[in-house]
Amino acid sequence: QDDEVAQDEAMDEFASYFSGKTPKVLITTKLVTMFPDAQFAPRGAKHELRHVIKAAHDKEFTDLIIVNEDHKMPNALTLIHLPDGPSAYFKLTSFTPSKKIHAHGRVTAHNPELILNNFNTRLGHTIGRMFQSLLPQVPEFQGRQVITFHNQRDFIFVRRHRYVFRDTEKVGLQELGPKFTLKLQSLQKGVYKRDGEYEWVYKPDMQTSRKKFFL
Repeated sequence: QDDEVAQDEAMDEFASYFSGKTPKVLITTKLVTMFPDAQFAPRGAKHELRHVIKAAHDKEFTDLIIVNEDHKMPNALTLIHLPDGPSAYFKLTSFTPSKKIHAHGRVTAHNPELILNNFNTRLGHTIGRMFQSLLPQVPEFQGRQVITFHNQRDFIFVRRHRYVFRDTEKVGLQELGPKFTLKLQSLQKGVYKRDGEYEWVYKPDMQTSRKKFFL
């Protein structure tokens, strides 16, 4: 199965990012600071999603992140890989902006390192590669910044830290923020469409066993 996954990844929609292609990310929320060189585009109430997708495609963005809010609190995130998909929809909870994190550090423009934990299934590999394609594959280690996507029981904990070298032996972590939790609700083939073809959809009755996880 590992060989099959390796063959899939060599020919999937993200392969070009692992041979030097630079991501160009458009985000409709202030999460823009998390991803190097990402651009912020506020999405007004009158802007239909299909129009936002077309505009991002026409301007050669590689990824589109749309965050839904309820009373200005993020509650869902759609990640669309352009131009051909896939598209993932996540429930978003426990959002804490940087300014509300005690003693948070200041973000610099350096490309961060990326840590992916526990994305072990075929579905998990796809979601992990979607996250990987949002960041340049050449981290700038002098910035000592790291973004972590940690999957635990299908909840994805997203954190951003800076390494702090206290002395020659001890390394601390300073949280930069923001931080939040994602839970995958669906994965759609291609670019998002209301009537599109789904590869995977979460349903509450799927969680029949505490030992069965999907990522």
